[in-house]
Amino acid sequence: MSTFAAPAPEQAHPAAEDTPRPAASVVLLRDSPAGLEVLLLRRAGGARELGGVYVFPGGKVDPDDADERWRGWLGTDDATLRARLGEPGLDAALARALYVAAARELREEAGVALPGAQTLRPWARWITPRNPVVGAQRFDTRFFLARLPAGAEVQRDTFETTAALWTTPQQALQRYWARELELIPPQLMGLAHLARHATVDSVWDEAGRRMPPCVEPVQFRDGEHRAMCYPGDPQHPVRERALPGPTRLRLVDGRFEPYDGWQGWWA
Repeated sequence: MSTFAAPAPEQAHPAAEDTPRPAASVVLLRDSPAGLEVLLLRRAGGARELGGVYVFPGGKVDPDDADERWRGWLGTDDATLRARLGEPGLDAALARALYVAAARELREEAGVALPGAQTLRPWARWITPRNPVVGAQRFDTRFFLARLPAGAEVQRDTFETTAALWTTPQQALQRYWARELELIPPQLMGLAHLARHATVDSVWDEAGRRMPPCVEPVQFRDGEHRAMCYPGDPQHPVRERALPGPTRLRLVDGRFEPYDGWQGWWA
């Protein structure tokens, strides 16, 4: 497993101060004899962003994603889409585009087509901090839940990805801890969240009972290590916890880990 080469705080990437680019990602779920499973795709090693890392299907919003012709597929009005995202002030075109981008990226990267926006349920929003530990760009990503449609099979894109993996969240975290998989914080924290659920219905129902939390990590230096904290941590300006699991991670020997070690994922 490769390790991340983390730049020093003062060595910001050229794009680090730019406005984060809108993006959408899909947490595709299915039930299995082993329990709840989630799809992870391994980014191609030569990719500009996150080469070799396992991620949820997704990518940046394209201009065409806001096209009016998608209204029929969306099947609902702009106000409803914004309300589901928990962002009533969001530009209407961007709200539409986020749903469309999520479905488009899932189809392009995993070969799974969704019948409409009602099959996507907003789950979380992550905003890349300035001077990111990994990657050179900042993104404002809305994560959506989706169920694997009956009869559908994953057929990954062979250009952007090199592997498709169905795994339980616990297994993914175990393999990450054994340095068999390379993951980044949004996926790690998402897996720690999913690991609290036994079925797709359980995750789906929880997401329907709350607004998607907005997570913008705050980075800091902890001795020789780079670290980041999340809402609810004493060092984060947002006092209310947004997610289950650890409220801070640090980069140790190329791996993001909770301060409490393996047990920290279950905090």
